[in-house]
Amino acid sequence: MIVAFSLSPMSSDPSGSVTEAVAAAVRVVRESGLPHETNAMFTNIEGEWDEVMAVVKQAVDVVAAVSPRVGLVLKADIRPGYVGQLTAKVERIEQALREG
Repeated sequence: MIVAFSLSPMSSDPSGSVTEAVAAAVRVVRESGLPHETNAMFTNIEGEWDEVMAVVKQAVDVVAAVSPRVGLVLKADIRPGYVGQLTAKVERIEQALREG
């Protein structure tokens, strides 16, 4: 499965910045060893249900440790028997664009 998720910590920083809290969550994902990518809006992670959800929970937990409230947006593509789709999906689109 591929999960796209975004965490929104309530900031206690006077500037409204959430960079440090989000960086801590991304660090959890990177240290998980699962295929992943981070963009401006979401972090995508690929693996089996239990391992992906465990990483999402751990990411929420590290943000909750510094924020009294955390919002979580999560979208999942559940397709048993398929792996490597984090990059394969994009490659199929790029191929279609080259051909067409």
